[in-house]
Amino acid sequence: MKAPILITGGAQRLGLAIAEHLLNAEHSVIITYRSKKPAVDALIARGAIAIHADFATQSGIDDAITHIQNATPTLRAIIHNASDWDQEKGCDDYGQLMHKMMQVHASAPYQLNLALTDRLQNSQSVSDIIHMTDYVQSKGSQKHIAYAASKAALHNLTLSFATKLAPTVKVNSIAPALVMFNQHDSEDYKAKALKKSVLEICPGPQEAVLAVDYLLKSQYVTGQTLHLDGGRHLK
Repeated sequence: MKAPILITGGAQRLGLAIAEHLLNAEHSVIITYRSKKPAVDALIARGAIAIHADFATQSGIDDAITHIQNATPTLRAIIHNASDWDQEKGCDDYGQLMHKMMQVHASAPYQLNLALTDRLQNSQSVSDIIHMTDYVQSKGSQKHIAYAASKAALHNLTLSFATKLAPTVKVNSIAPALVMFNQHDSEDYKAKALKKSVLEICPGPQEAVLAVDYLLKSQYVTGQTLHLDGGRHLK
């Protein structure tokens, strides 16, 4: 039996696509989810372990760590995908906004990485941590300032943990820009968004799946960021 791969936020969008792909490849999968969706039951039916976790609270992080530790003595990888995309517009408590973004995107991965290091090091092969960051980690965002700052913090954790956990654990980031549209996105918004990259496409979740596959199979990549942005930095 292969050591399981943990995916936080595995019930929708990129996390769900990655979970489904890994199950197709006959990996054991553990997901965390914040809201129960039909996809959760579908993943459970395929053999995944699903753990409810709200990383916006310290008790939620503590409970998730306990459940994960009870679920497995080993881990092949941790993929930190759980995320919130809150913004300053309409917010009346900026302190709470920043606290929540840092809690979800930086504190939760930080605590999970430390608490589960022994599980990663118990794997029979080199194991992985993958942080799903964001294109805005290096550019910033006028509309999502706290979010961008928290993703930059997550990127920095990649550098620290890559050094701390070498040579037994590889630690990398995947930084997507536009890879999926939302259902409510207008055609006008889509057209404008596509023009932000030189490739002018929205590739879909498979692009993140391919990036995860590459990092899991690599033997010599750590402390790096894979930028899934279609050359947006060249515009």
